[in-house]
Amino acid sequence: MAITEITTNSQFDEVTSSRSLTVVHFWAPWSQPSVDMNAVLETLVSEFPKVQFAKVEAENLPEISQRSEISAVPTFLFYRSKSAVERLNGANAPELTKLVKKLAAVDAVPEPIKPSGPVSEDSLNDKLKSLTNTAPVMLFMKGDPQTPRCGFSRQICQLLAENGVQYSTFDILTDDQVRQGLKKFSDWPTYPQLYIKGELAGGLDIVKEMVANGELKKTLVA
Repeated sequence: MAITEITTNSQFDEVTSSRSLTVVHFWAPWSQPSVDMNAVLETLVSEFPKVQFAKVEAENLPEISQRSEISAVPTFLFYRSKSAVERLNGANAPELTKLVKKLAAVDAVPEPIKPSGPVSEDSLNDKLKSLTNTAPVMLFMKGDPQTPRCGFSRQICQLLAENGVQYSTFDILTDDQVRQGLKKFSDWPTYPQLYIKGELAGGLDIVKEMVANGELKKTLVA
């Protein structure tokens, strides 16, 4: 996918309306750092094919630049559904790459698993076993990665994104049978709960420890 060159206000609104991550570079041809960062964007396009990259000559679209509070170039804004979710000022290629990787990890999360209808007590364990094996990394949380419904769920999603972990989720608030049954199934009384390859890894504190000691990456590649 090529870098989109935005030349009109309406095109800007259309490009940034995508639900997927869109990275917009506000630049100027007279600014060598801006020109250099356009070259960096070219390499990121191939590395992150699901991310949309665009560039705007800041002085050619003054209304957009003013609305986006652009005071210097280069400046990068990260959009999702018309909302700016992150900002990077200046020509910092390593930090730009880090932010794209972090935010792209959220887009890589599949749609949350939808709850099914009620099941009998006898088949609940089969349902839970199936759910925990739905994806190699499965997170049972309150809400979803875009709209977590509790602080612990938000923190674990952020932690997984920062470490580039691709995972699927199940919103336990949408299915009380799963919410109550999984506590007994996993012998773990609280949420969120992270499963890796069908096995319970733990909650937020355990995952933090796994990240700190390198065990999370080892478990994922094992």
